[in-house]
Amino acid sequence: MVEVATLNVELREAQGKRVNRRLRASGKVPAILYGHKKKCVPLAIPVEMIEAAIRHGNRFVQLSGAVREKALIKECQWDTWGKEVLHVDLTRVGEHEKIRVTVALELRGEAPGTKEGGVVRQQLHEMELECEAASVPEKIEVNINHLELGQVIHVSNLVLPVGSTALTDAGLLVVSCAEAIEKPEEESASADGTEPEIIGRKKEDAEEE
Repeated sequence: MVEVATLNVELREAQGKRVNRRLRASGKVPAILYGHKKKCVPLAIPVEMIEAAIRHGNRFVQLSGAVREKALIKECQWDTWGKEVLHVDLTRVGEHEKIRVTVALELRGEAPGTKEGGVVRQQLHEMELECEAASVPEKIEVNINHLELGQVIHVSNLVLPVGSTALTDAGLLVVSCAEAIEKPEEESASADGTEPEIIGRKKEDAEEE
């Protein structure tokens, strides 16, 4: 089971862009909790707590403080540079509730086919899973240690966490090891060795004379 992170939250009485800016300046991140047909609750979370949860891949969290519920980190809004969390969406979930999530695919190992001149190309970088809220994986590792030249790995070949079901098409290509495609050299001259004619050249020459 994935480790559950605890987030100490406070109620956010006032809302708006200016209020949120002041909140971030004080070291907290604005958030919203919704789901299970209950009212939405505006919250504030210490920035170090939400960053630690994200860094360790803890998407399933326990809220404490002003609200005591289990929730899923549904979405995070980041700044332009992707360094600062600006806002967090939390959705209420039960520990054994089945949910749909999108999980990143990460290659692991070294493909033997590269020693034969092959190039590893990852075609699919994320996939959709159905699993229990408490078992949401941070990522799915794709082992390429046995990927020979000319071989491929499809979604159906992936090893998924126990209790998880792939919702992405099983036939989709995840990664392949194929020969490198050589780009043809650009022809700088015509077949007879003369310089190719450039449209408008004569007009430009006439103006320079």
